Amino acid sequence: MRAIAYDQHGEAGQVLRLSEQPDPAAPTAGQVRVRVVSRPIHPGDLAGVEGLLGGPRQRFATPRIPGLEGMGVVETVGAGVRDLRPGQRVAFFPVPAAWSELVTAPTDLVVPVPEGLSDETAALMLVNPLTLLTLLRAVEDAQHGRAGPVVQTAAGSSVGRLVSAAALKHGIPLINLVRGATGAQTLRQRFSGLPTISTADADWRTQVEDVTGARGAQVVLDAVGGSLTGELAALLADGGTLITYGQLGSGSTPLESLALTPRALTVRGVSIGQWRARTPEERSEDIAFAARLATTAPELFEVAAGYDLADFAEAIDHARRPGRSGTVLLTSPAS
Repeated sequence: MRAIAYDQHGEAGQVLRLSEQPDPAAPTAGQVRVRVVSRPIHPGDLAGVEGLLGGPRQRFATPRIPGLEGMGVVETVGAGVRDLRPGQRVAFFPVPAAWSELVTAPTDLVVPVPEGLSDETAALMLVNPLTLLTLLRAVEDAQHGRAGPVVQTAAGSSVGRLVSAAALKHGIPLINLVRGATGAQTLRQRFSGLPTISTADADWRTQVEDVTGARGAQVVLDAVGGSLTGELAALLADGGTLITYGQLGSGSTPLESLALTPRALTVRGVSIGQWRARTPEERSEDIAFAARLATTAPELFEVAAGYDLADFAEAIDHARRPGRSGTVLLTSPAS
């Protein structure tokens, strides 16, 4: 099978290679084999290829294949599988090696695609909605029952737009931050009920303070990190919480510069990887939510472009393009 693989950490465009890899093992009891048709490029996928910021560049004896989410068609099923059948369209997460043409996965990580849902939307059906739920729960915990202003960075991203839609639905006083005037104007048109501010404006911090008032923000949802962290912490009210869930920015901020102790601030890391710790019943409810959201609001699952696996370098460049709207997909034939 074709797969995009790497044998050492490093810049994704340099260490990734398209190659022929052995097919995954045939499905055993409780498993299915899926021919993958479409899979998204998430920031976390690229972060996994590149390794921890400032960490050692590891080499691997066996090539690794990125990706945890995708959609495809069931090819074969293992013993005892009753709810899935060959030829059925499915989405999956978290299943390693999604950037290959075939994966073998346990059935509890594979979800039937709702009738009428496009392949492109189905490929995005799980990770982003589950990330949304994880972030909303973290915000609720941080608020301690007292709702207050919430600021989010990267508001024009796929997850950011889901957060905005949820804020309007649930009455969350959200302030959106984007890094350019064009992105800010687009987001204002799409979510007119929410203030949107461009961090390219010299007075963007003052604009945020004007919206939050003297009390400041209760929570900051940050997917950027890096050198922006200190400025975001300064927007928090005393006792506020900075929830970090990504590293899209560059640079760094010393922890001691955040005045955590005198201001009683909390910094909390949130990851989609924590979702697996939920009970099977809770995960089932979350997946049902994701499927409903994809079915009722497919416009929130915007696709920027699709590229064949062979064109992965162009796809990665597109995924990193400033001002990009939507998620970039890697595709392969269904047969």
